[in-house]
Amino acid sequence: MTETMISLKKIEKTYKMGQNTVHALDHVSLSIEEGDFVSIVGPSGSGKSTLMNTMGCLDHPDSGEYVLGGSHVDSLKDWQLADIRNQKIGFIFQNFNLLGKLTALENVELPLIYRGTKAKERREQAMASLAQVGIEERAEHLPNQLSGGQQQRVAIARALVGQPSILLADEPTGALDSRTSEEIMDLLIALNKEGRTIILITHDLHVARKAKRTVSISDGKLYEGEHVL
Repeated sequence: MTETMISLKKIEKTYKMGQNTVHALDHVSLSIEEGDFVSIVGPSGSGKSTLMNTMGCLDHPDSGEYVLGGSHVDSLKDWQLADIRNQKIGFIFQNFNLLGKLTALENVELPLIYRGTKAKERREQAMASLAQVGIEERAEHLPNQLSGGQQQRVAIARALVGQPSILLADEPTGALDSRTSEEIMDLLIALNKEGRTIILITHDLHVARKAKRTVSISDGKLYEGEHVL
């Protein structure tokens, strides 16, 4: 029996824009099971970035309940959220967020450095992660020596290296051409089949439909089909 990996209940997040109050998240509720592959689709300004930041423990909700892997995280302090991010969540970004002066291998090692993993073990785990995404032969290359697709594979390897419970992918194909986008989506599908829980944030319906389950966000409200979540 699968366990609930993420449970959001009546999450609210508002911002002041001059004299106006923007409801970026308006009583959002969402449940994601272990091993699921969920896409969250919405246009710019819909609230999807705020939702990603909340689920990724990058920001606090104003109210509501967030349970991640059985632990309440909505009221944790910033340093506690940083520990949760390092241990439980692997992030994949549109623009890769690789450090230009580090090799592919060194970029993948970074999360393990923050964990205090010893150098030999760190290198072995990083190489294994690069091999998992089929890019180990580029381990000593700098980001500017790699194609966009190769850089995204390195970024995925970095997200995987700490064996996180969840992969949170924010527009992972947004900076790629259509053929490379298909390759990256095929890789994410394969990782999900291995048991990874994946949450994909996107504005692209074609990409979103490759997930097992698609929910949409509009004006801070979350929908699945015709139903408000």
